[in-house]
Amino acid sequence: MASGTTAPPPPANLKRIVAASLIGTTIEWYDFFLYGSAAALVFNKLFFPDSDPLVGTLLSFLTYAVGFAARPIGALVFGHYGDRLGRKKLLVLSLLLMGGATFAIGLLPTHATIGTAAPVLLTVLRLVQGFALGGEWGGAVLLVSEHGDARRRGFWASWPQTGAPAGQLLATGVLSLLTAVLSDAAFGSWGWRIPFLLSGVLVIVGLWIRLSVDESPVFKQALAQAEARKADRAATAEKLPLVAVLRHHWRDVLVAMGARMAENISYYVITAFILVYATTSAGVSKQTALNAVLIASAVHFAAIPAWGALSDRIGRRPVYLIGAVGVGLWMFPFFSLIDTGGFGNLILAVTVGLVLHGAMYAPQAAFFSEMFATRMRYSGASIGAQFASVAAGAPAPLIATALLSDYGSSTPIALYVIGAAVLTVIAVAAAEETRHRDLADVAPPADADRTTASAADARTP
Repeated sequence: MASGTTAPPPPANLKRIVAASLIGTTIEWYDFFLYGSAAALVFNKLFFPDSDPLVGTLLSFLTYAVGFAARPIGALVFGHYGDRLGRKKLLVLSLLLMGGATFAIGLLPTHATIGTAAPVLLTVLRLVQGFALGGEWGGAVLLVSEHGDARRRGFWASWPQTGAPAGQLLATGVLSLLTAVLSDAAFGSWGWRIPFLLSGVLVIVGLWIRLSVDESPVFKQALAQAEARKADRAATAEKLPLVAVLRHHWRDVLVAMGARMAENISYYVITAFILVYATTSAGVSKQTALNAVLIASAVHFAAIPAWGALSDRIGRRPVYLIGAVGVGLWMFPFFSLIDTGGFGNLILAVTVGLVLHGAMYAPQAAFFSEMFATRMRYSGASIGAQFASVAAGAPAPLIATALLSDYGSSTPIALYVIGAAVLTVIAVAAAEETRHRDLADVAPPADADRTTASAADARTP
């Protein structure tokens, strides 16, 4: 195999690739978070009107969680074809699916119009959203990670991660503006549809930018080498990416899943569940809660690249551990500040929580990318990230709401997040540092149950 070091692309090219990934992930997360905010604010009344208000919120969050259930399926499908066909094609498809589903939600008739068919259709579209997002994350971070500048990979790869707070910022900002200028009756009648329909315009912009970038050079090199090996070996069948991941990288998949627990759970408690807790338990208005999340998301956006750059200097694991430990320690102060009902305290609670979350989220892109070999990297990173979301982010608002309903206190919710932080600390502490790995040179580790292969085969991407 040729040298694993690939020359970084010209800065303008790299910046265009980063912009394409960032804009695409921003749109996808806008669509995904918009649903979460709407689930907390209006979907309980529009699609589950016969339920008790808190029960209606639980049902609304249940449809929210369904989207997470589809994410592992998206990770498997997109990961398989992304490792076979390339990152770019699958990223275009994921954007079309997500944007189309979100636009369709904006056109949905409510329970008052078509009865029980309304929540059923809502759930189906949520499944499409989850399926698309399951394939989006892995491809977006890999496209940037594999394009160059290994010395600053943590910084550059963290930019697609800022798509999450950017999407949250955009979704919350649009909702906050609408709730400020519209009456509750107007917002509940038709105003809530505007942010969903806006997704159609955003998708057109995202596609125009995403179609303009090149495929990952690391992937193209690995694909060419794989084709050459098949010819040399009389077209020996290449293992499916999923099979290869489970054989060579199962430990890395478990580490990635464990690393996601605190990151995923804390994020949805801080940004989605807070809209329920602050309005029902702390007596804060819906507008005030949205504004606090809006301001905190802006700080979160700025903090992520800073944490990513720090991971290039001191390593992925130390930065990740700062975030996991910090989030666990912050949970009791977080709820205490919200309980005061003060706007300043609410901003402080959410902002500190999201900055600490950023310490986990920023290095995650480079950390997960560096764990896996090139021809199974899309599958490995996506599977590790998205399978964890089913147990972490998917039920987080649901569990938090149920705990609040049963105990009437924030203490069980804080302990829930702290437990997730402990799991993440264990997983990251057990992982190897990956900062110095060359993505073009990462090879699957030798299995304990197979004989030593030739040096060339052992380094096959």
